[in-house]
Amino acid sequence: MITVTRLNGTTFILNCELIEVIDATPDTVVTLTSGKRWVLAESPEELVERIISYKKRCFPEIRDLSEK
Repeated sequence: MITVTRLNGTTFILNCELIEVIDATPDTVVTLTSGKRWVLAESPEELVERIISYKKRCFPEIRDLSEK
């Protein structure tokens, strides 16, 4: 789960396991596997970093490949 921001500045927690597509149109649009779409203030790159951080917390046994 990651914290994200709507364009109006309100935040909510998004289950990143349900993300199917992240588009920049130029606003960031996240489409979930259900078809629900969210327009967010974060950039696609920022969302990817948050997802990676979340996955590292969930699976600490998986090393970052850059640590080799």
